[in-house]
Amino acid sequence: MRLLLVEDDPGLSRSLKADLERAGFAVDLAMDGESGEFLGMTESYDIVILDLGLPKMPGLEVLRRWRQAGNHVPVIVLTARDAWHEKVDGFKVGADDYLGKPFHIEELQARIQALLKRMHGMMQPQLCGCGLTLDEDRQTVSVDGAQHAELTAIEFRLLRYFMLHPGKLLTKTHLLEHVYECDGDPASNVIEVYINRLRRKLGKDLIATRRGQGYIFGEKP
Repeated sequence: MRLLLVEDDPGLSRSLKADLERAGFAVDLAMDGESGEFLGMTESYDIVILDLGLPKMPGLEVLRRWRQAGNHVPVIVLTARDAWHEKVDGFKVGADDYLGKPFHIEELQARIQALLKRMHGMMQPQLCGCGLTLDEDRQTVSVDGAQHAELTAIEFRLLRYFMLHPGKLLTKTHLLEHVYECDGDPASNVIEVYINRLRRKLGKDLIATRRGQGYIFGEKP
């Protein structure tokens, strides 16, 4: 899953980026409102963590521009200004959730996971499908409730994205955009490599290849 973090505090942004990467996210960082607004409009993200008190352009204006342009990316507003009227303003312009500083990283991660599941219509506490149960905290997957498989960081990101989009045709380019940061430079065949690794761990029929089109998770052979 690919995440945009828009936060101008250097220490906090570095700490959050590292914590979120350890939690299995590809994280792009913007340090001001203008950069954040541009990245949010030109790159593809699964979720955005947006501070309100930003230089160059306030966070609420960034969010307002996204929504006016039809950008419906899920957004968690992050700010030290926790007055009730500012929360209301955030929700009115299109925020999906709100978290006031200071906070524990575990709470942010839980809100991210809950929001992503809700946006995909999944209400169960764990991500499940096709006989798999993904443990997002341990970054492991169980098969048919028994066998547990350890996942590398990229395997985890890729499998989580597949499980959030079952039955959908996903191109290699689309998967690359949601697994790697914008400054990453993966090899051209990296998606095929990691899909083959997942097939060896979980079964060759879980991820189907549509030649010249992409991949589908959960399609019966």
